[in-house]
Amino acid sequence: MPENILPRETVMLDKFASDLSLEMLYAGRGIITLTSISVDRPGLRLAGFFSYFDAQRIMLIGLTEHEYMHSFPSEERRAKIKKMFDCGEIPCVIFARDLPVLPEFMDCARETGTPIFRSSKMTSSVIVDLCIYLNRLLAPVTTVHGVLMDVFGAGILLTGNSGVGKSETAMELIKRGHRLVADDSVLIKRIENELVGTAPERIRYFMELRGIGIINVKNMYGSGAVMTEKTIELVMELEPWRKDKEYDRIGGEGSKESILGLEIPKLTVPVSAGRNLAILIEVAARDQRLKNMGYDAASELIARTIGR
Repeated sequence: MPENILPRETVMLDKFASDLSLEMLYAGRGIITLTSISVDRPGLRLAGFFSYFDAQRIMLIGLTEHEYMHSFPSEERRAKIKKMFDCGEIPCVIFARDLPVLPEFMDCARETGTPIFRSSKMTSSVIVDLCIYLNRLLAPVTTVHGVLMDVFGAGILLTGNSGVGKSETAMELIKRGHRLVADDSVLIKRIENELVGTAPERIRYFMELRGIGIINVKNMYGSGAVMTEKTIELVMELEPWRKDKEYDRIGGEGSKESILGLEIPKLTVPVSAGRNLAILIEVAARDQRLKNMGYDAASELIARTIGR
């Protein structure tokens, strides 16, 4: 069974600032622990309404919040800001539009070790950047044993028991000009209604071939033979040919594989001596692209056969 990993990420401040083009004003606790894809604009909190306040969200200060804080005397402003910080460990605070950080705000951040950043972008632009960043970073993720390839632009996930020939088939596809995304362990994230696969960082671009050992595909075949991530469009399960099993010969059965709550088209391909799996996978990739565009050869043949 795939291993589901809870969405929780710890990000170093320098990487966070670099990824989002932010200026770091105060390092605080030195890391950012992210668990929520939502962003909080604390206008209601500053006004005293704390119901439904989630302190695990990144706090974004725009011009409205900044001017509202400015309208109070220093002591009252400090009390309002302190009450927000006392609600929990806020991951970080970002000031948009190059706004200056009020001394009372910086004091409360220092007391709690909360990192402070600043962006030159408009508040709405920072929200868009954060939503895209957090949706990718905290997307539900699972690990699948298999090989992920880019074949004619289609993401093909090869699965099957160890020793069935997944890596050898992938090598043949690489020789034919297709690209490797991940071998052996595939990390799959659900981003909106798509499944995006990649390789764990420590084994990226490496491949194990029985009888040969470990190779680095990027170093051996060049950067054009690999890619970092790919949206999965088709699952192909390789299994040894079984005489007692009836395999689909028309392609109209519509088998699916459920991954992270999304169903992906699935084909079961029998492996036996003399079958050219690389060509079969190329054909399946082209056929899947046609299906994505609305054409299904099996449906057309069935319609012609029954005279419709």
